[in-house]
Amino acid sequence: MGFRCGIVGLPNVGKSTLFNALTETQAAQAANYPFCTIEPNVGQVGVPDERLDKIAAIAKSEKIIPTQLAFVDIAGLVKGASKGEGLGNQFLGNIREVDAIVHVLRCFEDDDIQHVANKVDPIADAEVVETELLMSDLESLEKRVPAAAKRATSGDKEARIAASVLGQALELLREGKPARLTEPRDDEEARVLAQAQLLTAKPVLYVCNVAEDDAAEGNALSAKVFEKAASEGAQAVVVSAAIESEIVAMAQEDRAEFLESIGLAESGLARVIRAGYDLLQLKTFFTAGPKETRAWTFPSGSKAPQAAGEIHTDFERGFIRAETIAYNDYVTLGGESAAREAGKLRQEGKEYVVQDGDVLHFKFNV
Repeated sequence: MGFRCGIVGLPNVGKSTLFNALTETQAAQAANYPFCTIEPNVGQVGVPDERLDKIAAIAKSEKIIPTQLAFVDIAGLVKGASKGEGLGNQFLGNIREVDAIVHVLRCFEDDDIQHVANKVDPIADAEVVETELLMSDLESLEKRVPAAAKRATSGDKEARIAASVLGQALELLREGKPARLTEPRDDEEARVLAQAQLLTAKPVLYVCNVAEDDAAEGNALSAKVFEKAASEGAQAVVVSAAIESEIVAMAQEDRAEFLESIGLAESGLARVIRAGYDLLQLKTFFTAGPKETRAWTFPSGSKAPQAAGEIHTDFERGFIRAETIAYNDYVTLGGESAAREAGKLRQEGKEYVVQDGDVLHFKFNV
């Protein structure tokens, strides 16, 4: 699994249409009324990576297996969700279970599609959702921080850590800022902050859903969203859900030509995934052989045993070493045998920090 993204936004901004297009399914009912998505639909999609095909061709693999990404289409939110309005409690609960929030914002005008506020204003829409998440976190921490501070006075180390890092998060929330701006002082504080499962601590990717004519360059509305993202240290991408729906209906071989004809170098899916990878600081390594070539996602900065654990926990537990070839060496030299002969196949140990694109073969013993 690459990562799990929850697609959120106000009703009728294009969430379910985007979900259907991204996952190439019709699992989510796209309809012009609020709450057409009640139970969160989950779609698995292979992460596109041209390196995978090149490695597989050299290895003469029978199968090609991309890493998987999960999109969760979460019910539309309305003002007051933090107090249980609409489907608020369910919405907030579903967000707690995802790694990142893909916040879809309507950046197109269309009189035929109703907007819950009767106006198109993506910044105002974003603030509605953000306020509800913030209010939920604020209510939680205003109970937890005083309790942790009280326990800390009796010498409880865990409580002292919680009072410190969650206290910092509480101050940010009181200032109207998200908890993701909290700066843990060490790994213990980072662990406690993560365990708190604060909604505003999750990384956010803004997706500007624009009309087809604006898919290449965006528009004035999406420009405002990009300014907002930049001010928050967040990510934003422009996508036309309508175009993505068209692409899904096409034969695979026709898609590149269609994208080029409308001035796009890649699909919205590819842009969302790349931005999501950057957001969560994720990288990819590969395993290759005659049976299969496979891509694996791992957190940036992982050492070899932790990367091996992405394949199986036994690989991490019994890790011995990793036979490692850099992607460029693998492709330039023409595979494992040639890389070995050229001295480009390295034996790396437990302290090796895996690099994006590494082609790895793990040795382990359990």
